[in-house]
Amino acid sequence: MVESDIDWLSTEDTARRLGLTTRTIYRFVDIGQLPAYRFGRVFRFKASDVDAFIEQSRVEPGTLKHLYPDPIPAQASGAGEEESASES
Repeated sequence: MVESDIDWLSTEDTARRLGLTTRTIYRFVDIGQLPAYRFGRVFRFKASDVDAFIEQSRVEPGTLKHLYPDPIPAQASGAGEEESASES
């Protein structure tokens, strides 16, 4: 690949493309999740690196169960209350 063929993005362009703030972009760079290149005082991102970051961030189905509790069947809990109320 020739250097001139690289599609460079600014920090603002990268943030807009990912729907994030520039501060979050800098945090991802700092922790090593998003590659960046610094030319003097300017940061640039390869569009291909940003696309790879997007793909690596994909959430696999079934991996978020820890974020929500198991549903409690409404019929099972409601039936027990009716039975105990009718016995009294």
